[in-house]
Amino acid sequence: MPSDGRHRADSGLTDAQLKTALDAVLAANPRDGGAWSTLGLLLRRSGTPEAAIACHRRGLEFAPENAGIWSNLGNALTDAGRLDEGVAAQSEALRLGPDNATVLHNATVTLRKAGRFAEALALIDRAMSRQAAAGRTAAHDLRWERALARLQIGDYVHGFVDYESRRGLSAYHGRPPSGPAWDGGPLDGRTILLSAEQGFGDALLMARFVPLVGARGGRVLYECHPELRRVLSGLPVDAVVAPGAPSPTLPAFDVEASQMSLPGLFGTTLASVPPPVVLTIPQDSRDKAARRLGPREPGVLRVGIVWSGRVTFADNSRRATSLARFLRFAEVPGVRLYSLQKGPPEAEVAALGPVGALVTPLGPDLDDFADTAAMLEQLDLVIMTDSAVAHLAGSLGTPVWNLVQHVPYWIYGFSGEHTPWYPTMRLFRQGRDLDWGPVFAAAAAALHEEVRRRTGR
Repeated sequence: MPSDGRHRADSGLTDAQLKTALDAVLAANPRDGGAWSTLGLLLRRSGTPEAAIACHRRGLEFAPENAGIWSNLGNALTDAGRLDEGVAAQSEALRLGPDNATVLHNATVTLRKAGRFAEALALIDRAMSRQAAAGRTAAHDLRWERALARLQIGDYVHGFVDYESRRGLSAYHGRPPSGPAWDGGPLDGRTILLSAEQGFGDALLMARFVPLVGARGGRVLYECHPELRRVLSGLPVDAVVAPGAPSPTLPAFDVEASQMSLPGLFGTTLASVPPPVVLTIPQDSRDKAARRLGPREPGVLRVGIVWSGRVTFADNSRRATSLARFLRFAEVPGVRLYSLQKGPPEAEVAALGPVGALVTPLGPDLDDFADTAAMLEQLDLVIMTDSAVAHLAGSLGTPVWNLVQHVPYWIYGFSGEHTPWYPTMRLFRQGRDLDWGPVFAAAAAALHEEVRRRTGR
């Protein structure tokens, strides 16, 4: 926010009302730097970071010493993928407002998203030391940023401790606690509720810990998304409850834990990540997949593709791309592409027109993740940008090439082609320029080699 506090994007007005008010302010005084920056905040929130950058730059023409505007500029530059410029803007904000809590937080976010984890952690330590000296406890948002940085570099021991700070964030949407928290110890016949949190992929990721919970000697109530119930029906649980069901309607339980807290409760390290859980694929889903895909063509590689995760996920624009990029894989002789995409991006297949014949759309046949798993069984390889299907394929042991953003989900670390969470997954990483071009070029070259290895072509 602009540090002068005169124009705030959290004023209680709708964005349209605030835009109208800002237009009036700027018409009366076009040299109002705070108003320009607040307009930039609105534009950033609407998903137009380049326009936001221009507004913040205009604001700095008239208020060059305003730390808040420099910090807002750094945020917008980071959103636009101009990471080095974003870091430079945040450095200037820190110079001008070294004790401003919002400036400190924004700078840590930019440093983490730029992959500069050591600098981010050092800045967080500095901010926390100042808070402690002032007699204040560490803010949840700083601990959350420290959790993400620590987990990204593989410091699971400390990272999972900080990971619990997510419960204090305004954006946290997990089930509110309604019983004593489980400490990870023996259950001794008690009943535990394992509550769902975050997305489908997170639930698949954490399912590997459910048998370990049961082994603690208690009854397990498992909160599960309907779309996952069939594929996770083999989990050793005593009852399944619907996500979001009001606490009074749930069966009685003694302790509870979020599924996302299980790695920390079990003291997970990079060397002790449990293998993926065995999934259940009903026969009717297998029959559907066999009918849809038909008999195999000799010498042909069946390659599934996914180019977007859930569009409502805040970070999806960074991890996703377009179907058009995947068409280069159809250039490889002996490769047939099958779309596993669900949701609004499915429309991109139909939008290809006649070229759409190069991609077989399976999305209309996928009613839940059990259906998707059955299709995956019939494919030789999946190439995709990160989403829940990556966790599904990795859990099944299907070879999956995951094309990931510069700073991806923390389980993928920050370097290398592999993750201990999914042994059959290969990672293709963006560079600091956030350019997908080299990622797809590397994957296409690898696909040519894979076809030669499998078919001799």
